[in-house]
Amino acid sequence: MLKPSQAGFRRLIPLLRPHLRQLLLGGACMLVYVASFPLLVQLAGALFPALGSRDLNRVMQLIGEGVLIFAVQKLAQFGQDSLLAGPALKVSQRLRRELFSTLQRVELGALEKLSAGDLTYRLTEDADRVSEVLYKTIHDTVPSLLQLVVVLCTMVWLDWKLSLAILLLAPVIVWLISLFGAQVMRATERSQKKVSELAGLLGEAIEGLPLVRAFAAEPWLQDRFEEEIAQHRQARQRTYSLVALQHPVVGIIEVIGLFAVLGLAAWRIESGDLTIAGLSSYLTGLIVLIDPIAHVTNNFNEFQQGQASLRRLREIEQEPREPNDPIDAVSLGDLSGDLSLESLSFSYATGQPVLHQLDLQVSAGSVLAVVGPSGAGKSTLFSLLLRFNTAQHGRILLDGVDLSRLKARDLRQRVALVPQRTTVFSGTIAEAIRFGRRATDEQVANAARLANADGFIQALPDGYDTLLEERGSNLSGGQLQRIAIARAVLGDPAVLLLDEATSALDAEAEAAVQLGLKQAMADRTVLVIAHRLATVQEADQIVVLEQGRIVDRGTHDALMQRGGRYRELCERQFIRDLQNG
Repeated sequence: MLKPSQAGFRRLIPLLRPHLRQLLLGGACMLVYVASFPLLVQLAGALFPALGSRDLNRVMQLIGEGVLIFAVQKLAQFGQDSLLAGPALKVSQRLRRELFSTLQRVELGALEKLSAGDLTYRLTEDADRVSEVLYKTIHDTVPSLLQLVVVLCTMVWLDWKLSLAILLLAPVIVWLISLFGAQVMRATERSQKKVSELAGLLGEAIEGLPLVRAFAAEPWLQDRFEEEIAQHRQARQRTYSLVALQHPVVGIIEVIGLFAVLGLAAWRIESGDLTIAGLSSYLTGLIVLIDPIAHVTNNFNEFQQGQASLRRLREIEQEPREPNDPIDAVSLGDLSGDLSLESLSFSYATGQPVLHQLDLQVSAGSVLAVVGPSGAGKSTLFSLLLRFNTAQHGRILLDGVDLSRLKARDLRQRVALVPQRTTVFSGTIAEAIRFGRRATDEQVANAARLANADGFIQALPDGYDTLLEERGSNLSGGQLQRIAIARAVLGDPAVLLLDEATSALDAEAEAAVQLGLKQAMADRTVLVIAHRLATVQEADQIVVLEQGRIVDRGTHDALMQRGGRYRELCERQFIRDLQNG
């Protein structure tokens, strides 16, 4: 796995090793391609005198040699480009795959702080830019640099005196390219940050458009959007301006070198120190130098922009991750579902305690309701049960086995969650229930029947093959919630976690979902976060959490008779249910 680094593209070199054979073949083609340039330079030096002497046979011979060299060169160029493209694209594919795998292991607390739009941009646009730069570096920049070196050495060999002007100006050109490249990289980082912020705003805006309209806040949103795109334009303009300035500045230095060579050549021809044939070869080499210089200059700018993208991708790897599974992980057999919390305490990175010394026993097959005000630690308790977070003190036992001794995947296959807000991926209803697991159509249908979802699914024109639109918008909230229940029970979990599964539903939808929940809860250990009185009343045990502590526990009737915090919560939060009951 790639390690966090700011070292840039050097860190990608080890990823090229599996493709060494293809790289060597492409490199051989590259050498043939580059080696053809000195031959063409010498050929040009012989061709111009032959033209002047009107020796047709000699001219035709040289033209034939030139055509042959060009043919071999272009064939080698094709081999170079086609052979080197594969490794570059495979490395970028592997980079993107490993980064996405890393993203799936980032701690949920850290993940929730990241912008979905920003992450999407990094894994698409930034990854594409890295891929393009890597490909250009291998198949274009490297050959261009070799071409520069070989042709420049040839020119020095042909006439070191004429080459002196070029050699004196070369460090200036390199320094200018480096200077502009550093500026371009910084400007690109600012630009990409603005694009990520724009992508984040667009994601929020698209999801929140109904709310925006409900509050008649369109002008406010439009102003925010225009401010973001203005800042993005300014950042991009800075990058474009730097690139635009670089070309004339470097071009002026190149022209100075060219005129210096021509002036020196004219003086030496007049003095008899240089022949026309020698000048022809040298000028041909000088012309051949122009193209690789332009390629290296442009590619260096793109390389610096790709460097900025690679840094942004590497930042994902530096986010805190879920702890690794224990080496001596315990295998789970058949579970009864006994849960035990022993002196459990937890706090987030801020150091503010969320749960304090929780001691709790949940017998197999029983239902525990967890109630309390917002911020009491209810959702945090669920995250610990799923090992999204790890307690600093105490432990959680499942059938007597500490959760920290289990593999996370094994644990999450035995402890299933029905969230308050159902998230479904695009695909068919059957695929939404399977959710990446292997299950037969009959098993999917059985899970749907258990969740009281089979009836409405069968009533759809395509049944289980009905395609879900984005975020399941072609189904009602109650239907989506029943699909979530079917998804949870498909793997026959021993423990079922219900996170306010009916809080956002109307009475009719709630009744259908409650029936599905009742059937799904049978013979399982169930923990419920609930505000609805019906679910709480039927629980075998109710725990009242406040500021991370258990302040009361018992059955509904016992707690109501006792009074205290639970009864106060009921009177405040369940008053309508009490009146309607």
